[in-house]
Amino acid sequence: MEAAAPTTATTATTATAATTATAATTAPTATPVAAQARRERRNGHGLMIAGGLLLGTLGVFIERAGQDPLTTVWFRCAFGLAALLAWGAARGRLHELKLAAAPLAAVTGAGALMIGSWALFFAAIERTSIGVATVVFHVQPVWLLIAGAWLQRTPLSPQRLAAALLALAGLAAASGLLDGGFSMAAHDARYWAGVGMCLGGSFAYAGVALIAQGAARSAGSFALATWQCAVGALLLAWWPLLHGWPAFGPAWGWLAGLGVLHSGLAYVVLYAGVARLPAERVALLQFVYPAAAIVFDALVYGRWLGGVQLAGVLVMGLALASLVPRDRTARG
Repeated sequence: MEAAAPTTATTATTATAATTATAATTAPTATPVAAQARRERRNGHGLMIAGGLLLGTLGVFIERAGQDPLTTVWFRCAFGLAALLAWGAARGRLHELKLAAAPLAAVTGAGALMIGSWALFFAAIERTSIGVATVVFHVQPVWLLIAGAWLQRTPLSPQRLAAALLALAGLAAASGLLDGGFSMAAHDARYWAGVGMCLGGSFAYAGVALIAQGAARSAGSFALATWQCAVGALLLAWWPLLHGWPAFGPAWGWLAGLGVLHSGLAYVVLYAGVARLPAERVALLQFVYPAAAIVFDALVYGRWLGGVQLAGVLVMGLALASLVPRDRTARG
């Protein structure tokens, strides 16, 4: 019985040494993992901001190209398709474009809705301004919220309903509805037609998002974006053939930029950022795009939003951000 004491002491000493050795071994590896996670988040922030700033110049390219909305949409689809195919070939991802019948039908429908969404948005820019059209267009998360509740037959919680109503109030202020003492006469009929077109475009884009959510299980983001551009290029090919091509010159450069930069490069940059961040931060950083559009509209064309409109943008942004569930595991 007396021999048991040294054995116990030896075991305790060995266990302590093993624990110390394990801690010494694992401690250096934990730090690089945490540092890598922080770098990934920083890179994700940078990519999302860069993509938002790039998309903020979209309206400038549209106005400088000087073409009708459907011609502009076709060129964006055609050049965007070329850019995405080139990127997919370089990354060895072209095999992702082979889809079964059901997801192919879904992305085809999403492509048709995307054509309508872009055409209405581009037409709205002509009638309002880059800043106003972009802000109004970004109310589409509210339509997604309402559509999701209706399709799932689940009532909205009081908090989410209040956030949706607050976002719509912000939309009213941002669109200019509250300018001139609550009078719609503060803007002409052409302006309000543009606001209506933009709302229609946001409805269509919400439909694209709903279809994409279902198709995402069998089709990746690269396939979705590429097939949408392909559908647009095919369905609208008749338009420039019937109405004529733009005169060769600067317009072609602006139109090519819409496809290569705002559909090709922006896709690569934004999705790379999305992959590195939780949904909460992605939702917040998506507002870089409308904010950048407002700034570029002011710097290039001198069209600054009024105080009431800017307040509406802020209210709308905060309300939409509150609709996104928080990722409680995210840190840093």
